[in-house]
Amino acid sequence: MTRLTHLDDEGRARMVDVSGKEPTARVATAEGTLSCARETLDQVRAGTTPKGSVVGTAELAGVMAAKRTADLIPLCHPLPLTKAEVRVELDDDLPGFHVTAQVKTTGVTGVEMEALTAVSIACLTLFDMLKAIDRTMVIGAIQVTCKSGGKSGDWKRSQA
Repeated sequence: MTRLTHLDDEGRARMVDVSGKEPTARVATAEGTLSCARETLDQVRAGTTPKGSVVGTAELAGVMAAKRTADLIPLCHPLPLTKAEVRVELDDDLPGFHVTAQVKTTGVTGVEMEALTAVSIACLTLFDMLKAIDRTMVIGAIQVTCKSGGKSGDWKRSQA
């Protein structure tokens, strides 16, 4: 059985000691969705939403969130990010939005949590900005899609 690294021998939460690890280049990507009514997507496309630039604001919020992940999640290490990019794309098939984030650093621990936080906050920002016109929205499928660097090496979610 694999032991949880954030618990000590007595089961108490602890920040993992990464002081003995060598810095490596690390990258993580994550994605998620926000489903909404087709009319909501049409309003965003037309630029007629009550709160203005919905997509740009959500992308910026996601970048800001990636930089503050350690302030939000108690046992995350604060990391000097070298890249945080968030993309929000309109998706007629949902209908809704597909949100992706890529985060990079050179450090001793990975950036998966930063990528997940960026996607989550971008989706929450979309929800906040659109809730006045659509209360049926659903945030979902937030997941890490790939990571590279570190002792565990590279990993990519298989396309099912």
